[in-house]
Amino acid sequence: MLSEYFTAVDFLVLKPVILLTLFGIGVLLTDLLLEERQKYLNAITSLVGISFAAAQLWMLQARLEASGVREVTAFHGAIVFDRFGIFFNWIFLISSAIAILIAVRYLEIEQEHRGEYYAILLFATVGMMLLAMGMDLITLFVALELMVISVYILTGFLRRDRRSNEAALKYLLLGAFSSGILVYGMSLLYGMSGSTKLKEIAAALSQRPAGDPLVMIAVVAIATGLFFKIGAVPFHQWLPDAYEGAPTSITAFMSVGPKVAAFAFLLRMFLVPLGGAREQWLPLLVGVAIATMTLGNLAAISQSNIKRLLAYSAISHVGYLLLGLVAGNDTGLKGIAIYLLVYAFMNMGAFAVVVSMRRRDLIGDEIDDMAGLIYKSPTAAILMVIFLLSLAGIPPTAGFLGKYFIFLSLIETGHYTLAVVAVLYVAVALYYYFRIVAVMFMREPVDQELPSISPGIRVALGVTAAMTLLIGLYPEPLIRFAGSTVLSMIR
Repeated sequence: MLSEYFTAVDFLVLKPVILLTLFGIGVLLTDLLLEERQKYLNAITSLVGISFAAAQLWMLQARLEASGVREVTAFHGAIVFDRFGIFFNWIFLISSAIAILIAVRYLEIEQEHRGEYYAILLFATVGMMLLAMGMDLITLFVALELMVISVYILTGFLRRDRRSNEAALKYLLLGAFSSGILVYGMSLLYGMSGSTKLKEIAAALSQRPAGDPLVMIAVVAIATGLFFKIGAVPFHQWLPDAYEGAPTSITAFMSVGPKVAAFAFLLRMFLVPLGGAREQWLPLLVGVAIATMTLGNLAAISQSNIKRLLAYSAISHVGYLLLGLVAGNDTGLKGIAIYLLVYAFMNMGAFAVVVSMRRRDLIGDEIDDMAGLIYKSPTAAILMVIFLLSLAGIPPTAGFLGKYFIFLSLIETGHYTLAVVAVLYVAVALYYYFRIVAVMFMREPVDQELPSISPGIRVALGVTAAMTLLIGLYPEPLIRFAGSTVLSMIR
């Protein structure tokens, strides 16, 4: 009976997602049998699940390349397996693996080492992967909600921590409000097109007159919902509180995985169904991008909590990414893809250092807590400098590559003023990043306790630092891969 509606190809395309789902359920069940000192086995099981999913993704990618086709559709066009989805799925799997590696010791210190953490993180990854492959409004919304509900739970995972509970509640309430606005915009698109398929919506909107007020209302509603999800101004208020209150390992995860997934959703919407309405949404995007860069960079200057500082830093990075969409040419879209991948490595690397500062007697998320880190752990201090330089966009780190393509795209499309403003804000970012460097190198340590660098954190730091430098020094493979990613969706 099932074969009448679905084919083997449908399930083949979703094999990585199905594997992660099964491993998530498996972690929940096996956790009941584990003693407290055996909880690390949940992390190992989750990493095995991610490895299997990555292997399946690799094989599916090889089959797609060998076949010579651009994409494979599944479930009657609701899911598409293309280079765009493949690229983003790699980011999600990598960020999830790193989040698991840095979490084990942290959860032990917090005395919250439970299997639900890893299972919910895997379910969030499932939502992110489906979000990158969705080509149907219903599929996209269900995937989005699976992702964000999982992240709501993880944000409030520290049950005895008031900050964690408060952050989760704020995130939930504002997130529900933004989802409602997003659904309203989607309903308008459905009403104007009679379809939930993105390509059919695009065809229907192309027949409507220029400046159609209904199209503009739909654009504003969808943009509002998605701007909240990516943390763009003025819908960013939840982000600093959520980053500060969430478990630091989850802050690392939510700063990359859900943000990148929401950006994939935004790109799908703005380039496919709303691509013909570019003249209507471009002024809105320019204003939001400038405001996001401005507030993110200026607010970061006065922060004393490193998680809040990195939260405002993340907001400013959203502004840079939106500039790539403002340019809208091949260079800009390629720059967005490159920026998102390198951001995953450098940002999670920085948070891994922050996680290592956590001890039973020290939360470790204040900038002052990093005083004299160069004397206590020279390796951690030097790695932190590498990550901060990359976040600022200084060569030869990978962060420079992302900003270079964004700035180049602005120049190519004649947005010279935007390019100048963006470059000036890089100087502002250098100032607040180097506040952290100054504390690490020029202040005496408060105590002689060493950072808690577990084997998992060592692996995470090694991988993120190596990729941050390797991509910066040898960017050609990534440039080629990224070039075929976003562009494959619009050609």
